[in-house]
Amino acid sequence: MGMCGICAETHTHTHTHTHTHKQVRLGVGETVWDSAGLTGSLTQLPVCQERSTMSPTPFKNQHYDILKKECQEKKQLFEDPEFPCNNTSLFYRNPLPGRVEWKRPGEIAENPHLFVEGISSHDLNQGEVGNCWFVAACSCLALKPDLWQKVIPNWKEQEWDPKHPERYAGIFRFQFWIFREWTEVVVDDRLPTINGKLIYCHSKSRNEFWSALLEKAYAKLSGCYESLSGGNTGDAVVDFSGAVNEPVSLETGHYRTDPKEKDKLFSDLLQVYEMGGIISCSIVASPHERELRLANGLVKGHAYSVTAVKRVRLGHGLLAFFKNETIPLIRMRNPWGKHEWNGAWCDSSEEWQKIGNMERNNLGITVEDDGEFWMSYDDWCQNFTDADVCRLLSVQKKWNEVVHFGNWIKHSDPLKNRCGGCMNHRQTFLQNPQYVLDITQVHEELLVSLQQKDMKIHRPRGAGENLTIGFAIFKVELNRKYRMHDIITQQTVATSMYINARSVFMRKVLQKGRYVIIPTTFKPDTLGEFMLRVYTEEDAGCRELDLDKPQVSCWSSFRGYPQVVTQVYIHGAEGLDNQDRNGGADPYAIVSCEKNSVQSLVQKDTRDPVFDTRAVFYRRKPQKPITIQIWNRNAVKDEFMGQVVLPASLKDSAQPQKLKLRRGASETSEEMPGTISVRVVTSRELTAM
Repeated sequence: MGMCGICAETHTHTHTHTHTHKQVRLGVGETVWDSAGLTGSLTQLPVCQERSTMSPTPFKNQHYDILKKECQEKKQLFEDPEFPCNNTSLFYRNPLPGRVEWKRPGEIAENPHLFVEGISSHDLNQGEVGNCWFVAACSCLALKPDLWQKVIPNWKEQEWDPKHPERYAGIFRFQFWIFREWTEVVVDDRLPTINGKLIYCHSKSRNEFWSALLEKAYAKLSGCYESLSGGNTGDAVVDFSGAVNEPVSLETGHYRTDPKEKDKLFSDLLQVYEMGGIISCSIVASPHERELRLANGLVKGHAYSVTAVKRVRLGHGLLAFFKNETIPLIRMRNPWGKHEWNGAWCDSSEEWQKIGNMERNNLGITVEDDGEFWMSYDDWCQNFTDADVCRLLSVQKKWNEVVHFGNWIKHSDPLKNRCGGCMNHRQTFLQNPQYVLDITQVHEELLVSLQQKDMKIHRPRGAGENLTIGFAIFKVELNRKYRMHDIITQQTVATSMYINARSVFMRKVLQKGRYVIIPTTFKPDTLGEFMLRVYTEEDAGCRELDLDKPQVSCWSSFRGYPQVVTQVYIHGAEGLDNQDRNGGADPYAIVSCEKNSVQSLVQKDTRDPVFDTRAVFYRRKPQKPITIQIWNRNAVKDEFMGQVVLPASLKDSAQPQKLKLRRGASETSEEMPGTISVRVVTSRELTAM
């Protein structure tokens, strides 16, 4: 069997990888590891470019219909010049043990077909290349008709037709979702064999070839077959579907020790499965443990496809129905097509006696070494270390999706540079691309996926390793519309892991407000392309911040151009006056500057509110003060609770201040109950904040 282990070296995060993924954590002075960066120049892509999903882009400009027609007219079978039948298409480093012959399906088996008795997750068996991750993804794909019919388009037209052999041209096409664009890859039907047997992926039916041809197309897309040795099941699923991949660490995520976390994860997995998502799992292995078979039948460093997630009813007959006692079970498949779990709930386990015949029949229990088996969810959490959970969010009505394409590019001008590295590099971090969005609900879940270009195609040239990437999320001023230039005055609400994976994912519940996402490489001056996908429950208006400060326009001479920039941070208030009948108040703050104002959220039933509100103003008339007022929200008419007036001049201290509320604008006006805590920073340099 080919090597397909998940290496544990310097890998503390959960992934189904054959190649080592090195996680790096932020923190000045720490010893960190990352992958080598790219060099060269990149072309800037348009912001939020919509890539067509109507007609796929032909890979290497090869058009299936044109090529097939040419072959039919010439009465010859297709030979692909872009993926020739020689060693360059097979390997770049490790030759195969034996004499390779490229054979067409009709030379390998009688009566060849794409599918024999339909498509099934049982069709696939891994070959000599270490791509269990890819085969596991194919097993998952076979369970999703809507997906595999997209990946294998017009399969009936591509199928062998024994009644019309003259139509067969030896050419096939497959489609893959690459950077939000469906890409069509054509291949000829010549497959590598040794001693008359397929070397790589093959079906259990000798005359079924969909898996071998699909693998060839993916190998072509990746440069050669050996480039598939080492990868991530979640990445392949994304390429089959456009899903969003969330890696889950069963080892470090407290799922083995915290019952609440464990129950929540199962509910998530069940929902993903029922919504058509795809799940895979693996057991991390050190280099010398790859493909080590454990006493319980599981294999370390090996990717398994999850083919079912169920709550199974225990008991027999009507009593079981009314008692409604269930157990969470998970079904998996080994891409090798054999070697199964031999513990509780395995094929011949006595635990199945606890299940009624009807329930067992519904689950399709088979007692044979076909590579597919059940486990209890508890055993699954205890024995597997990593899972990839792929959600088809773009087709679910719950989520609003915004996609941005961008580059980390280098420029000598700091204001134009876009490869500043992570937050360890404070001086350059904010030179990275920045994207702003608004959370409009009091609490809302945000999903962020950062994906880089697949690098496998560069492996034959000695490159091909992923960049180490990640992102940070900041809560910023409610009225910010220009790029951030100062990290100290902003609030960091989340930082992803930094890892040399193809994609990085985060789920985060945020409070209402405005946020900025900054995707970065780990080191500065590392060049690359990325795709940022943002999912929110309500439209968040996610867009790139590309301006550094207000632009000079034809109106500037009349209205005036900003002279200074001021950031106001309102932390909160204390000791406000009772306003409501039952005591307390529902206060909110309004900060006003010239003709602009920003309002905080209403804080319910408190005299000591925490507003945590920021505003930034580009001031044309710096001599005019800034006013902060506190109001109490009422059903009929809001009540004034006091104000402070701030000069916000260049001479003012930038330290936090606690100020007494007053009724009027002057320092001698009547005091009102309560104080307000604020910080005001003013600069003549408009790119200071």
